[in-house]
Amino acid sequence: MIIAHALVTTGSDFQAPDSGIFEWGPLFPDGPPWLRWLTKPVLLVGLAAVLVIGFFRAAFRRPALVPGTFQSLGELAYLFVRDQIARPTIGKDGDRFMPFLVSVFFFVLAMNLMGTVPVLQFTATSHFAIPLLLALAVYGLYLYLSVRTQGLTGYLKNVMFPPGQPWWVYLILAPIELLQHLVLRPATHSIRLFANMFAGHLLLAFFASVAYWFLIEKLTLAGVGVGLLGLVMTVVLTAFEIFVQALQAYIFTLLAASYIDGALHPDH
Repeated sequence: MIIAHALVTTGSDFQAPDSGIFEWGPLFPDGPPWLRWLTKPVLLVGLAAVLVIGFFRAAFRRPALVPGTFQSLGELAYLFVRDQIARPTIGKDGDRFMPFLVSVFFFVLAMNLMGTVPVLQFTATSHFAIPLLLALAVYGLYLYLSVRTQGLTGYLKNVMFPPGQPWWVYLILAPIELLQHLVLRPATHSIRLFANMFAGHLLLAFFASVAYWFLIEKLTLAGVGVGLLGLVMTVVLTAFEIFVQALQAYIFTLLAASYIDGALHPDH
């Protein structure tokens, strides 16, 4: 309310950021056609992959009995995913999927954190296509393991016909369960990550724009307080956003592990 009142009293030239801040054209619009696919989100996805691969290669390329800095950090990273996600969720079979889960967690984390890195300042996972592709990769693995472990008939039976229900309940329950497993799960898996990153980036952009407008672009005595409020909120939300970015990487990987567990150890 304070910011809205200040915008009314100090002029209407301020343009609040909208979904347009997520639209990026080619980095080289006048370049050759084969290079026009390169946008900032694509560049950040590639950079995140290079950073994750480079970090773990440096950590474990030449493992030593007395670990150095990179190896120590790499071991801590590996143990975190193993002890906090893989083993508690999947059990003893979790170690088999550690390369996949470690890659997913740190790839998502790297893309998320880029939204609070100066100069980069964009979260690639705020583009829905990126979380969707990751969720589809997870779900492809889930379906493969489900059919391999349970057989196609056994998988469909476990999904659509949980035991202990009257026969007429299955007429309603079976299509709902099939829809949930084949459509809703990958959809919610991707939307959860996308929505949090989208909303967080938009809020940061809004308060940063307010601070810039009232403290630099249109500095007035009446607007200084609002500008300072925008600055404080930018700092506070940046710290909170870093926490959310790490949390969403954890949740995304935890759900991936739970799907793997469901494939390997069906409830019924």
